[in-house]
Amino acid sequence: MLQTISPKPLRWQQQTDSPLARQVDVSLSAAKFGFYLWWDSHIAARSSSRRDRRAQWLVNKLLNLGPTFIKIGQALSTRADLLPIEYVKALSQLQDRVPEFSADQAIAIIESELNSPLHTLYREFDRVPLAAASLGQVHRARLHTGEEVVVKVQRPGLDQLFDLDLKILDRVVQLSTRYSATARQYDLNAIYQEFAEILHKEVDYVQEAMNADRFRHNFADHPRIVVPKIYPRYTTKRVLTMEYVPGIKVNDRRSLEAIGIDPKDINHLGICAYLKQLLQDGFFQADPHPGNMAVTLDGRLIFYDFGMMAEVMPINRDQMVKTFFAVLKKDTDEVIHTLTDMGLIEPMSDMTPVRRVLGFLIDRFTDKPVELQAFNNLRNELYALFEKQPFRLPAKMTFIIKALTTLDGVARDLDPQYSLLIAAKPFVKSLVITAPKHHGSGLGELARQAQSFLTYQIRKPNSAELAIQRLEERIEQGELQIRVQFESDRHIKTLHLAVKSLIYACLTGFSGLSGVVLLVGAYQGGAIASFVVAGVFGTFLIKSLIRLALRERLESLRNAP
Repeated sequence: MLQTISPKPLRWQQQTDSPLARQVDVSLSAAKFGFYLWWDSHIAARSSSRRDRRAQWLVNKLLNLGPTFIKIGQALSTRADLLPIEYVKALSQLQDRVPEFSADQAIAIIESELNSPLHTLYREFDRVPLAAASLGQVHRARLHTGEEVVVKVQRPGLDQLFDLDLKILDRVVQLSTRYSATARQYDLNAIYQEFAEILHKEVDYVQEAMNADRFRHNFADHPRIVVPKIYPRYTTKRVLTMEYVPGIKVNDRRSLEAIGIDPKDINHLGICAYLKQLLQDGFFQADPHPGNMAVTLDGRLIFYDFGMMAEVMPINRDQMVKTFFAVLKKDTDEVIHTLTDMGLIEPMSDMTPVRRVLGFLIDRFTDKPVELQAFNNLRNELYALFEKQPFRLPAKMTFIIKALTTLDGVARDLDPQYSLLIAAKPFVKSLVITAPKHHGSGLGELARQAQSFLTYQIRKPNSAELAIQRLEERIEQGELQIRVQFESDRHIKTLHLAVKSLIYACLTGFSGLSGVVLLVGAYQGGAIASFVVAGVFGTFLIKSLIRLALRERLESLRNAP
């Protein structure tokens, strides 16, 4: 959690703010955001700089609206299928930049929840919080038994604020679903329901305590994974007391190396721990940012926050297992098949673009991180792919994607050249070794896939055979045809821009001529109106001509020898 002190409380923290004012504020913000998306997509010619400004506006608005909307923004930061890439990038930097609340308020909540004076509960209590975030803040303390603990205290009025915000959001979603085909297409109602369920669980510290105990049980046989002990006697819905386990921030590569810990080893440990959560346990931490993980001085990995946890149903888990091992085996067709079964890809008449992009990502990602330059070479195909919108993320997958993308960021901090295949080897090896124990159990699919992958590793073709195979795949996927298609698309866009300029020129001339006729006929008011309209269309004409000239200039540079 990030601590930032501000002298002035934000609007959502002001107790005098009425429910009606809150509803108006949220509804107007949602309407404005929807209008911005529509305008930038249909009118403003998809200007990246304009979208960057809109995205920054959205981040600031979410911060001002408070905890509910900060969490929404963090969840949307993984949804490139819902929002333009500029918004996704801006939201990925969204943090809980809210001020701490007073120690007196925190103590009052603790004494009220635990029905005892503070001095009878804790021998020592630090009034200065270790960290503060939108949902609460953490204070260091010591029990009368001498054990060091941290006390997590929920922010005052949070329950009421969440209830009010979720009711308002429900109305906004229902209206959007009723009147917007896009909202129905993306199933916003299911996304809202999933988000509301996760959020309610996150603000219930009793549920978080149960999550921590379940998580600790899942890793009971893994000595290198540390989960702080929970103290039920000092825990309620709004107060959580857990063992104080200090450590080095998980992405602090320099500090880890200074004490002799290999960041690559921590990387492998973290990735294997998450593969176990997702593929084996079906119960995972949905927000693995660096503030929720640390490393002990002896190289063990600590997990801290268990408020935002999510589950994967067995059927979906089996599909995820198949997808994971298909990625390791670089079997693009199997990946497409399993993603289609999971509802992540909608079937299309021509799956060649999907197969090409996924094949590229799988080929590069399993061996090393995607190189930006190589990725940029496929940007035209990626944009065209998202234009057709073959990808759909079901509501249940939102938090899985959020966890994986956040974990990928941590992994890159530790080792910019990390390989998923190498990092996953300890996990796969453990599955193969314990495979006989899994037959007939819910882990049967995991064991079967692990054994199949081991067989694949033994029998896989050599480098020369792989090169020939990839060349054949590129020919089959019609790479040359795709390039010709994009060349054609560029010429069509240039022609479209020229036609639009011609239309603007006609409208400008017609409006100006009408103004002259009306002025001659002594219709001064009508003439002024016509000249204003001519000015507006003239502005559009100038803008369109400039864009046409720039496009032609770029085309000439592209075609230059």
